[in-house]
Amino acid sequence: MSMCPEIALPSRSRMTKSDQKLDTSGLLCPEPLMLVRNQVRSMNSGEVLHVIATDPSTGRDFHNFCRFMGHRLLAEQQHTDSFEYWIEKG
Repeated sequence: MSMCPEIALPSRSRMTKSDQKLDTSGLLCPEPLMLVRNQVRSMNSGEVLHVIATDPSTGRDFHNFCRFMGHRLLAEQQHTDSFEYWIEKG
């Protein structure tokens, strides 16, 4: 179930394509956001970061991060015990 229904989920093959991956499992706010912010800084425009998280607040944090910093949240997936996000650097 997606936390944000207005984001169309691309096909599974598109979601698995990313330039970099970051696993923030077990970390709580604000650590996942800080790690994502640092990782995105080192990326080139148009590259995609695949993030794995366990903190439910990451959905809100990453939506706001993308909106304020000019990045795109391409997709997100919620699993039983984790969340996945695909963020494209603006």
